[in-house]
Amino acid sequence: MIYLNYSNLNEETQERLLQDSKRDVEQQFGDSIRSYAKAHYINYDTILEEEATRNLYNYKFVFNI
Repeated sequence: MIYLNYSNLNEETQERLLQDSKRDVEQQFGDSIRSYAKAHYINYDTILEEEATRNLYNYKFVFNI
């Protein structure tokens, strides 16, 4: 679970969450994403960012109000 302060959902916090998600996706699926990108001539960073954004929906957030 990720604990967030509801009053601090600024751009910096959102970017930090996206970077954490990128690290998670890269650790779990990095090799398969890299081979998919190479086979389909797609930029690896673009696919990684898309998958990281999708991965955010799998997180459980707890908001402190």
